[in-house]
Order: sequence, then structure tokens, then C-alpha cells
Amino acid sequence: MDRLLANGTVNAAQSGEGPPLFLFHSLLSDRASFDAIVPELEGSFRTIVPELPGFGRSRAVGGGLIVVADRMAEAVKEAAGRAPAIVLGNGYGGFVALQMAIRHPEIASKLVLADCGAAFSEPGREAFRNMAMVSRQKGLEAITDVAMRRLFAPEFQERHPELMRDRREAFLRTDPDVFRSACDALASLDLRPELAAVKVPALVLVGEHDEATPPPMSHELAAGLPRAELKVIPGCAHVPQLQSPRQFLGALKGFLL
Repeated sequence: MDRLLANGTVNAAQSGEGPPLFLFHSLLSDRASFDAIVPELEGSFRTIVPELPGFGRSRAVGGGLIVVADRMAEAVKEAAGRAPAIVLGNGYGGFVALQMAIRHPEIASKLVLADCGAAFSEPGREAFRNMAMVSRQKGLEAITDVAMRRLFAPEFQERHPELMRDRREAFLRTDPDVFRSACDALASLDLRPELAAVKVPALVLVGEHDEATPPPMSHELAAGLPRAELKVIPGCAHVPQLQSPRQFLGALKGFLL
């Protein structure tokens, strides 16, 4: 069931009963990237999967990651009411969740930060600047192969042609201006000085072969958060919940409940 949150600006799917659990999708994907794990989670949680601002039917915002995080804070507060909320973010969604937790300390009781970090290396920043530039000059089609490589290893892509066709189509539905704005934000982001402000328990997950947000970023993130646990998911890349749902769910056990 879809519902509109934050004064009708954020579209979200909701299912299941229990404590609220929010799933924030990545930049190169959409909320369907959680479809394989929602059926399991909705047995224990009221699972809320929003489309981040500018994606799908959620209204875009201007002003960078801070404004995106504030909009999502509105959505989380409205959907969760007074109940403690768990927020899980993958990739860009992880950066949004982290920024939200820094700016709104009361917003989440627990955080799961999957394949993200607090800041990119200079080569990582340059990759975002290049994607923004090429997409501006030639359109999203020109960087689709690069985007898919950041999500999945070539061997995985070869073995799952139907999934890759679906993921390419999902990426090409992204609003180009929203994509470029997010690339610009991530290219300059540095949340490391603010990590100590995040007092809630955090589970930091990363795919062993993640090229978009390499494992050293997750190691640095976990080291900077006061109450963090780090788990590396073997054989996976940037979206482990799609690549290996069983492994991803296994990594969450013991932390969510």
C-alpha cells in the first residue's frame, strides 16, 4: 500500500505490522531494490519503503543532501509517530540516513548503513564529478554501463541478464537533474567530523567487492561512530540485498530485534 508523507511530498510503500522499519534506496537504483527482502521483514516490522526526493512520485528538493535529509526526517516522523524507528539506507540512501541521524538525533533508535561511508576519497569524488559531467553532456544513457558496474560485478551481470535489464531501465527512469545534484553533493560530502554525534546503535554493512563505496569507507565509518558494528558480506558488491538477499537478511539478524 502506498501512502504520501511529509505534506504529500514523499511517496512510500508500507506493509506488515510491528515497529517501523524504513528502507532508503541507493542513487543508482530505486525502491524495488528491496523487493527481495521486504516479504521477510514485514513479518516482524511495519516496513516503509519511500522513494527518496526526486525519485518516482516523491517531489524533488533543492539545496543538497541536508535538505533531502530534512525532508526524509519529516516523512519518518510522520510515519513512525512516537514509535522508535529503525532506518536502513543503502548507498546514497545510507548517506541520507546518516545525515538525517546527525541533524535529527531523536529520529532513529537504530541505523543500518549498507555500502556507504562518511566521505569519499579523491578518486571517488572524481568519479561522481565525471558521471555528472557526462550525463549533462550526453544523457544518462551514456553512463548506464558505468552505473551498472558500480552496482554489480561483471560476472554477476552476465549470470542475471533479466535482473540487469530491469536495473538498467530503473536507472534510466531517474530524473537527470536529481541525479546530477546528488553526484555533486556526494563529491563534496564529509560527515566525519560529525559522526560522534550519532549515539544510537549502528550496523555498518558492506559488500566485499563494492566498487562504488569500497570497504575502507565502511571501516572508517564504523570506526568513527560511537556504537557501531561492522560486517562484510562475502561475494557481494554495492547492493547486496539484491545480489544475495539471504546473506543480507542473515547479516541483519541479531541487530534488528
